[in-house]
Amino acid sequence: MKISLFFSIVAVGIGATLVMDLWAFLLKRAFAIPSLNYCLVGRWLAHMPEGRFAHQGIGQSEPKFWECHVGWAAHYVIGVAFAAILVAIASPVWLQEPTIIQPIVFGVATVSVPFFIMQPSFGLGVAASKTPNPKLARIRSLMAHASFGVGLYIAALILSFILPAHA
Repeated sequence: MKISLFFSIVAVGIGATLVMDLWAFLLKRAFAIPSLNYCLVGRWLAHMPEGRFAHQGIGQSEPKFWECHVGWAAHYVIGVAFAAILVAIASPVWLQEPTIIQPIVFGVATVSVPFFIMQPSFGLGVAASKTPNPKLARIRSLMAHASFGVGLYIAALILSFILPAHA
């Protein structure tokens, strides 16, 4: 992999994750809609070296040192990994000439990770089925991941204007 391709993927992943976070910030400020607490993601990850991968309720699990830092770092690393998967599917040419449909469809598809891995591991059930309002939780997750897909497109579009061809 060319170095410029690697850095392009990293930039797109970080940019898309930032758009997702800006969307969450807007929802919180304008409508008082809370977003995922990434400290709990860090707590979940920090319990894994001890062999604990699932929790009855992640909020009640033992807090871990640096869990917030770990959670936020993981959030951005996952965004970069998802960007790499999109580029592998779409081809590096997509970074030079981004289109909007692929990243939005891909962004929405990434909701399968929280639905089938994270939420059950946090004690929330498959697709938030054990939460007080599963339908609302699912809609919020879908909106967050759709915003990530839009962010993939926006970041790639900006990058395509800044950098010369890199494939």
